[in-house]
Amino acid sequence: MKYKDFQKIKKNNGFVILFAVMLSSIILAISLGIANIALKEIKFGTNARDTNNAFFAADTGIECALFSDRPPSSFPVAGPATALTCASSIPTYSSGTNTGLYSFVVTGLGNNGTSCAKVSVFKDGDSNPPYVSTEIISKGYNIGDATCSSSNPDRIEREILTTY
Repeated sequence: MKYKDFQKIKKNNGFVILFAVMLSSIILAISLGIANIALKEIKFGTNARDTNNAFFAADTGIECALFSDRPPSSFPVAGPATALTCASSIPTYSSGTNTGLYSFVVTGLGNNGTSCAKVSVFKDGDSNPPYVSTEIISKGYNIGDATCSSSNPDRIEREILTTY
């Protein structure tokens, strides 16, 4: 080998390493981008499922209260409440002047049985005598214990209000 050929090889020596590092960097950047998109899709899918569980828990709470308010109502204006078949409990009762406020919890809802709903029923006998107005607020949660409480940061709440 001639001296001139040896010099030519020596000049191109670092090009292969530079090319390998650049190619590795590009492949790493593409891989991280795809992984980031996949992670966001997984979070979005989980969030949609949890939102559905919370909404349907709130809907179940409303339906339970409406079913229990048929005559003879479990929520008389003058109280106290009678046992509910759909919530397996007796609602708590507090009264005012010709008004009644009832609260109860429905648990064991959702895909995994971890969803729950907190329901409040407000009866107002003063609003338009001789009629009684009723307001039902149901707050559904995707995660909750027997009292529908949770400190999970991923907890989702959905609320439904019905008035008649």
